[in-house]
Amino acid sequence: MTFERFEGLDSRLVRALAAQGIDTPTPIQELAIPPALEGRDLIATAQTGTGKTLAYLLPSLTRLAAEPPNASGPRLLVLTPTRELALQVESVARPLADTLRLTVTVVYGGVGMNAQTKALQSSPSVLIATPGRLLDHMGRGHVRLDRVRILCLDEADRMLDMGFLPDVKRILGKTPADRQTLMFSATFAQELQRLSASFMRDPARVGAEFTARTVDTVRQRLLPVREEEKLQRLLHLLATEPVDSAIIFTRTKARTDRLGAALKRHRITAAVIHGDLDQRQRVRALERFRTGKVPILVATDVAARGLDIDGVSHVINYDIPPTADDYVHRVGRTARANRDGDAITFATPADLVQLETIERALGYNLPRIEYEGAPTVLSLWRPPDAARPGTSRGGRRAGRGLLRRR
Repeated sequence: MTFERFEGLDSRLVRALAAQGIDTPTPIQELAIPPALEGRDLIATAQTGTGKTLAYLLPSLTRLAAEPPNASGPRLLVLTPTRELALQVESVARPLADTLRLTVTVVYGGVGMNAQTKALQSSPSVLIATPGRLLDHMGRGHVRLDRVRILCLDEADRMLDMGFLPDVKRILGKTPADRQTLMFSATFAQELQRLSASFMRDPARVGAEFTARTVDTVRQRLLPVREEEKLQRLLHLLATEPVDSAIIFTRTKARTDRLGAALKRHRITAAVIHGDLDQRQRVRALERFRTGKVPILVATDVAARGLDIDGVSHVINYDIPPTADDYVHRVGRTARANRDGDAITFATPADLVQLETIERALGYNLPRIEYEGAPTVLSLWRPPDAARPGTSRGGRRAGRGLLRRR
């Protein structure tokens, strides 16, 4: 199927996608675009990296372009949980909106309000925002939402996790009751079900049930390790694996800073990103990593969802994720666009509960990386039908790691 086969999709958008080399919709786009084009409320469950941004932007922009312009405020409002995701959505939306002569503004916290206020005064057609900063602008009278025709909640479950639900409810209450509401989420928690029942009208459901699933081009492995030996094993891994670029996930902001500093002491160039950095620092770290100026990004889970960074060869879970959902989102940072990728999870003997949660959800046990002196890390869950281990392709070529390169 191609985008041309979506009945009613603006042909200018189809041409703009073709110019970017995009002509085949992803499964979530095939499912979400038709009901969204019809103007129906929509609940879509989709894992990160599946193309959900285009799944709501294409039908929404098509509908806006078919209506008379309005100079009194935004007609499409996209709410995102993080600044990084807001900027990413803007990067996708702006060239498409330009094609239709629609304007886009993005507002988020961590930066001054003056430039955002000036942009809002031009009454953009599309407003992309984080909830807290949007409420700040609303409270100062910089923006009204009474002309919103379409509202999209992107990464709705993440907004719930980050405590934004009261803010989202306040924002929803300021938009017209007859708006179209689109909700995109990796999971559909009970609180989201209650929210949809309150603010959506007979929504279509696509994506069906979420399952903890990683793409087949990711080779998943488990590295048994003692807590006090994690840095040593990581350095060995970077010296022996064919690591082109890697995101290393840690549990806390403090551990992220410590690990970033330790890597630099070992002459490995690394950028660090977590929630305590200001917006300028976070954007700079991401840009340096995205452009290849640094091969390593050390991050908390703020980088696990929503960010679209191509070319990541490895995801390394320095600290095991607490849930299967978090595991899937972290692993989804590699093997983007059908490329191969590696996901390596460090696990200590004390990580039994988290490991059981992940392996039970995946439906198979993660294969261990064996080495002399490795501790025993047990699997409390066994697949009932001896399911294959979590790798679908052969071992990667031997290569010189980051330490050997430098």
